[in-house]
Amino acid sequence: MVNAVGVSPSGLSFLKRPGMVGRMNLTVEQIAEGALALPSEARALLADRLVESLDPAEDGYVRQLWAAEAQRRRDEVRSGRVQTIPGDEALARVRRAVGR
Repeated sequence: MVNAVGVSPSGLSFLKRPGMVGRMNLTVEQIAEGALALPSEARALLADRLVESLDPAEDGYVRQLWAAEAQRRRDEVRSGRVQTIPGDEALARVRRAVGR
């Protein structure tokens, strides 16, 4: 059987390592390793599910922090403390920095 993102139960075999049947004694690193081996669509679904599981009160706090950061950056640009560059140039710089 395959689910909506094309992952069969056997695709989650990383959760059934020897000695783990009936127990969830996996480390976060083991879970991450298995999750990263999933197809990209399954990883996206998993990421969405994990984000949705976060505490809504904490989510509101994180949104406030990002809003404050966005306003700070906007104010830096408007005041002239920071100069913007065109998006194409920014992407070219990033590509050069990562060796692409």
